[in-house]
Amino acid sequence: MSTAAETLAEWPRPLVWMRDFLKEELVPYPGRPALVARIVIAATIVMILTMTFRIPFGAYAATYTFMISRESPRATVRSAITEVIAFACTVVYTLVGAMLFLNHPVLRVFWVIGTLFLAFYATRTITNYTAAARFGWLIAITIPLWDLHVLAEPKLEGMLWAVGALTLASVVSVAVELVFAELKSGDDLIRLLAERLAAVESLLYHYAGESPADEQTEKQITHLAMLGTSGLRRRLQRSSYAPRSAEQLGAVVGLVGRLVDIAANMTHLTLEISDEDKKRIRGLAENIAGSRNALLQWNTPRLINTEIAISPALPLLSEMERPVSLITEAYAVSQSPGAYALPPSSRDDPPPTFFVRDALSNPEHIDFALKGCLAASLCYIIYNAVDWPGISTAVTTCFVTALSTIGSSHQKQILRIIGALAGGALGLGAQVFVLPHLDSIGDFTLLFAAVTIAAAWIATSGPRLSYVGVQVALAFYIINLQEFKMQTALAPARDRVAGVLLGLFVMWVVFDQLWAAPAVVQMRKAFIATLRLLAQFAREPLSKDVRVATERSYSLRETINKHFEQVRLLADGVLFEFGPSREQALSWRSRIIGWQPQLRIIFLTRIALWKYRAQLPGFELPETVCVAQREFDGELAQKLDGIADRLEGNAPWGEGKLERSIQQLERTIRTRSSEEATGALAAQFQTFLPLCRRIESLTISLDKEI
Repeated sequence: MSTAAETLAEWPRPLVWMRDFLKEELVPYPGRPALVARIVIAATIVMILTMTFRIPFGAYAATYTFMISRESPRATVRSAITEVIAFACTVVYTLVGAMLFLNHPVLRVFWVIGTLFLAFYATRTITNYTAAARFGWLIAITIPLWDLHVLAEPKLEGMLWAVGALTLASVVSVAVELVFAELKSGDDLIRLLAERLAAVESLLYHYAGESPADEQTEKQITHLAMLGTSGLRRRLQRSSYAPRSAEQLGAVVGLVGRLVDIAANMTHLTLEISDEDKKRIRGLAENIAGSRNALLQWNTPRLINTEIAISPALPLLSEMERPVSLITEAYAVSQSPGAYALPPSSRDDPPPTFFVRDALSNPEHIDFALKGCLAASLCYIIYNAVDWPGISTAVTTCFVTALSTIGSSHQKQILRIIGALAGGALGLGAQVFVLPHLDSIGDFTLLFAAVTIAAAWIATSGPRLSYVGVQVALAFYIINLQEFKMQTALAPARDRVAGVLLGLFVMWVVFDQLWAAPAVVQMRKAFIATLRLLAQFAREPLSKDVRVATERSYSLRETINKHFEQVRLLADGVLFEFGPSREQALSWRSRIIGWQPQLRIIFLTRIALWKYRAQLPGFELPETVCVAQREFDGELAQKLDGIADRLEGNAPWGEGKLERSIQQLERTIRTRSSEEATGALAAQFQTFLPLCRRIESLTISLDKEI
């Protein structure tokens, strides 16, 4: 099934498509004006302070206000605390490297290349993303300092000024966020999920005849489908939820996103709805309303109407029923949302670590670091080889661009180039036509705020357009905030824009050409890898050592979660790829997105069953049941591997006996229950067996669909 975004992409007239695309991306949505206001206020305050007190690196400090986490007041405060630690570590690392390698040109080059690799690798493997981003950002903007032919003292002074400028940007952004936080309350992620559910609910009530036609609701549904779930997932990744709650919410985010996609398609159809169908639609809307209210009240969602049989004449509604029921199943294997914001305290939650648990086992981290390091190193070597230090902005551009490169496509790289050209044109145009007529910081502030408002509004668009805003701001700031005087020559501005374009070109060559593959191919590979990892997880634990088994479980869970996120990011990239195979790619995208929610529920159920398999305290089972469970888990793993084989175009190597193994497990439990009817054991069986039935049913259903 095509989504609303895919339907727009099929329109034949490019100008009409572009007009409607911009209209959808730039339309206001709840919370957007406030977010833009916070960004503009923070960037403007940073600009005034850096220009007034002549603080170097003001351009990067102002740009940095676009990238600071604004997920919640807690996140902003935590980022401010990690700011000091990250910058201190970066300064120590840089000074030690400078003392050891600065005076030897060859060693310095190797040190720079190694440092760039470390910066890119850190952004993927350090659990505290804030610290990793600050480390890499500071490294990227200060590398050109150490190539200057000046004494060591000015180099050290420049390094400290860079730390001060970025720290200032963070402090100002945190202060602005805390002030605005007083004007709002509640959990942002839950609120945004409820907003999407409310929009679908309103649309269904409209089709049920209980509300007049509302064009605004249809536009909101289409906009939410365009926006996707990338922003929600970023909030979830940077949240303070306990790991098991984050896994649970990750499934809900995917299900709600799927629900919005289906609803967006309904707005493009002409439906003939009978009175009986209206009654069934109303029941579905009531279930959505119940789930929404439960999320807002931090309760477990329940189905209000369980007997809903959607008419075959309305297939989209039957597809909507599935995600709604799966939302309730996402909570059937864990605790209610009331514990989301609590810190992890039970033995089921992994202890905090500095690095992600698959930092050494996941080759994708190395691949990303190698690609980023190659691109930035090429830029570094090029501007030194041609002795053109003015284009050193290419290195910083590589790092900033790489932060949003995962899952991107060729079209997104074009958007970055468009943003750089637009920002450069604004910067050069301001220097030629506007700045000569300004004579005060107040006048310049008005110009700065106007450009920042436009850039921030674009930056708060969906993933298809948002990076254009960041790139516009970066190019404009680099041209106009690097000096504290009126620049009469255009050469510096030309050099900085050339550096930005060089960085984007090298990133395009490295990320989209040398290591490139169509997004749909990468999406299929990521989905297949998720299936195989789940099969591997179904066979766990392999070690009898509880500590080793638990640590391996956490590592696998983290890797599987990242594959889920990667599939969704690559799905966004498919929409930007055109050519003769586009229809087939969109078809694969739609199917995989439809399979993802079921796979997430299987994952959540498997997490619960792992406790019984590992015989954790409170989850002990009799030995005969354990043997039957191991046989069932083996068949489950074989079935998941068979699904992966089928997607790869290979015949499954074995038919499998999953249905027979669940029957054997049920017989074993019944026999054991008749022999030992103790209350504790009976309670264990009443919890354990439904979990096994659920995962068997979901796996069989997924197998049949694929």
